[in-house]
Amino acid sequence: MSKNAVLVINCGSSSLKFSLIKPETSELIVSGIAERLLTKDAFIKTKYNGVKDQQSLSGNFDHEAALEKIVEFLLENKLDKDLVGVGHRIVHGGEAYSQPTLVTEEVKEGIENLAKLAPLHNLVNLTGILASEKAFADLPQVTVYDTAFHQTMPEKAYLTGLPYHFYKDHGVRNYGMHGTSHYFVTKQAAEMLGKPYEESSFISAHLGNGCSITAVENGRSVDTSMGLTPLAGVVMGTRSGDIDPGIIFHLVDKLGYSVDDVNRILNKESGLLGISGMSNDCRTIEDAVVNDNDERANLTMDIFCYRIAKTIASYTAALTHLDGIIFTGGIGENSNLVRERVGKSLKLLGVEIDPERNLAARFGNSGKISTDSSHNCWVIPTNEEQVIAEQTFALIQQEK
Repeated sequence: MSKNAVLVINCGSSSLKFSLIKPETSELIVSGIAERLLTKDAFIKTKYNGVKDQQSLSGNFDHEAALEKIVEFLLENKLDKDLVGVGHRIVHGGEAYSQPTLVTEEVKEGIENLAKLAPLHNLVNLTGILASEKAFADLPQVTVYDTAFHQTMPEKAYLTGLPYHFYKDHGVRNYGMHGTSHYFVTKQAAEMLGKPYEESSFISAHLGNGCSITAVENGRSVDTSMGLTPLAGVVMGTRSGDIDPGIIFHLVDKLGYSVDDVNRILNKESGLLGISGMSNDCRTIEDAVVNDNDERANLTMDIFCYRIAKTIASYTAALTHLDGIIFTGGIGENSNLVRERVGKSLKLLGVEIDPERNLAARFGNSGKISTDSSHNCWVIPTNEEQVIAEQTFALIQQEK
């Protein structure tokens, strides 16, 4: 029997997803996720042969330790026998990597160099590659880049207001992230509408610990909220999103913070965590809103949802028509509260969220959440892993 399964490793800033997929049939053999890494509440969930399992990860479990646990699980269950290769989600490929790429020493060096543009991601993505090479030395490793889908953006969208030579000489521009996710869910939405993807236009909101909004015109990304790095855009779990650049000078010149301090604050101590003072996890903040009527938690949710709605509304300027708005990602798929508040701020776009549909579309359930008279709004669970598996398999077959 020919080997026809791909192991997909998806290292996020605070999580690690893995899937074993047969891309030719879309069969998901096993899946799992390690969440809340680097906290005392870290745990790993797996699903295999219809059986779900969850284990606490004692100690300060990081991405490397989680990967070792996953490899141990695969070997114990002899799930490595059909493996043809390993596909890795890489957040930032710059302009150098716009297509799936076989891993070489040069590619690993390139990913590491680009970590300056994705400090919370590229290094943990590289950790996944190194651990997989150690566990599966004879298998090809393939990288698939979040930035690739956004290479279709026009200059007016990806260039910044800085002098042009910063782009020409140093590649300073907006790159965008979550491209694999935005591609998958917008393609799914086009299929749901029965329209050719090349004639369909959407605004996609990928909401998780990292968040990005993307305008897709006729199947091509034309604008997106993340920029040179994943720090830009809306408020996120620990990231500030867009701020007045003058704040940085104020923090350094007037308040005495170092540049390294500011980098840490903006990337790791801001967003939901910084505003709420309690957690970067939206679930924790929602619990405080719903169960405790906590004033600061409620303010945090208001800021988060308002910034998302404002960005969605602004992206109508990038489109000639709009077939609908998509919510995806861990928060986008599961938080009816976030979707409800975002929808209320989009009334001028003709958006009205149906409470019953919105409540039903959680925990893996997809579907329309808007009223019949509203502009289309859907929840579509993302499946970056399926896209990565397909692209990894195609490249490996092409190289044979």
